[in-house]
Amino acid sequence: MKYDINLNGKTVSVEAEPETPLLWVLRDELKLTGTKFGCGVASCGACTVHLDGEPMRSCQTLIEDVADSAVTTIEGLNSNIASAVQQAWVELDVPQCGYCQSGQIMSVVGLLSENPKPSSDEIDEYMYGNACRCATYQRIRAGVHRAAEIMEG
Repeated sequence: MKYDINLNGKTVSVEAEPETPLLWVLRDELKLTGTKFGCGVASCGACTVHLDGEPMRSCQTLIEDVADSAVTTIEGLNSNIASAVQQAWVELDVPQCGYCQSGQIMSVVGLLSENPKPSSDEIDEYMYGNACRCATYQRIRAGVHRAAEIMEG
């Protein structure tokens, strides 16, 4: 079946079965490999994208369910918040292996969009579903705080 989706600000057409997870359409059909496969059951956050600005797990989001929505991947993330997060990540050398980082960044941008100055507890609660195999959670939390500082100017 053919689907037209709004992806990173552009309309793209893809052929896929209705039950195909968005993750596989992004990676296999559209060759956008920044969104990672982690668990396949929406538990780890590696596959996080934004659907109408909200972080969602693309491994459990079906292509048939995104037709009227705007999908943003790590490749299309472009905002002042995203720039602040990227700057903080570089300044603090947040990633270790980096595998989970696109999902982490997508979630952090979602958090800072809702709450521009979160407490450590609010960060931990919001980021709970994003697993980091290297356990860089303290650096991720510090990166969120630093991004909030950068956003304040």
